[in-house]
Amino acid sequence: MISNSNPWDNLKFELSGVMEVQRKFFGTLYNTYSFFSLYANIDKFCYQEASISIEKRPELDRWIISELNSLIDQINKAYNDYDPTKAARAISFFVQEKLSNWYVRLSRRRFWKGAYEKDKISGFQTLYDTLLTIAKLSAPIAPFYSDILYKDLVSNTKNKSFESVHLSKFPISKKNQIDLPLESRINKARIITSLALSLRKKEQIKVRQPLKKLMVSARNNKEKKEIELIKDQLCSEINIKEVRVIDDESNILIKEIKPNYKNLGPKYGNEMKDIVNKINSFGLKQIKEIEANGSISLLFKGKNITLDIADVEIISKDIDGYAVASSQGITVALDIKLSKNLINEGRAREIVNRLQNLRKDSGFKVTDKIEITFSKNRIIEEIINKNKEYIKNETLAKKITFDQSIKSETKVVFEKKETYIKIKKT
Repeated sequence: MISNSNPWDNLKFELSGVMEVQRKFFGTLYNTYSFFSLYANIDKFCYQEASISIEKRPELDRWIISELNSLIDQINKAYNDYDPTKAARAISFFVQEKLSNWYVRLSRRRFWKGAYEKDKISGFQTLYDTLLTIAKLSAPIAPFYSDILYKDLVSNTKNKSFESVHLSKFPISKKNQIDLPLESRINKARIITSLALSLRKKEQIKVRQPLKKLMVSARNNKEKKEIELIKDQLCSEINIKEVRVIDDESNILIKEIKPNYKNLGPKYGNEMKDIVNKINSFGLKQIKEIEANGSISLLFKGKNITLDIADVEIISKDIDGYAVASSQGITVALDIKLSKNLINEGRAREIVNRLQNLRKDSGFKVTDKIEITFSKNRIIEEIINKNKEYIKNETLAKKITFDQSIKSETKVVFEKKETYIKIKKT
């Protein structure tokens, strides 16, 4: 209810609205805690090691810690202003978009693979501290859920704790842990990734299918340097081979600006026609200004008026062989042409996905090593032989063999052909 509207506003109760918040916020937070507890229990993490200093943690850990401290500032201000709705929405956005959809997703491999050493311990400490802080920040508006989350976190650790989250001290932002340039860089990676993945969805190309190239426009040298620093991250997240940063003034990506009649009509009434003509005369210079500032000031009939970015639509034209999208001043072009090598690599990833599902359905632990046997299939055999080490590493397989005699094992359909697969623990 708090996240829906201010407490002093009338609100019509609707069960579907409650279910939506339960699914998006509480469900996401529960899944994030479940992910943490699964691997923390496997590695027997109980925070007995000394806390790793912030400067010695990986960049991804430093980013979420910085975002967390920025959030603490924001939440303290919102509560002090008696604005719990703003606080609820900020916490929800952080948990869904930054913690779950970015930090945890990018950290999965760290927890799943590798020995219990500095990198993994840093990940456990970072995720533990973040969840604990979220429990404290949420406590005033989600008192019961926050309390059980807090208790579940502290019950098996060596850290000093209180009987209840409501007896603990409210978080205070650590200014020395806020790194605004790092936040800007990683959030740019999030926006670019979101745009590229939306293009994959539009073109019906699975994320498991590798693609050759992504072009990203940079509005200035600062933005160009930021994108250069996140190239590896973008390649991994979008599953592409190359990121090319291009100048915003290049002729490769062409932008157009159009009036948003729905906004302009109520604002300008009879003068809308003249405003529309003015917008239609805009060139690249005006497009860049409105993207950078969110608005543009201009002289109209002897007076200064301000057009907001919501008053216009900025569109990027598609170019041959590429799909193009824009958001928040960033434009990307995704190369959607598929070569034979790319197709074969995508097939290997598809096989890995099937095997991972079989591991899960068989009730294997995430750390169990396996042996895999396929029935004879020319296409599968060719793909596996070309990508054997990758498939073995991803599925924790010690051995992959082919045997025509297996017929009673799990049957899967791969590229319209039936294949039998047998997996067993080594």
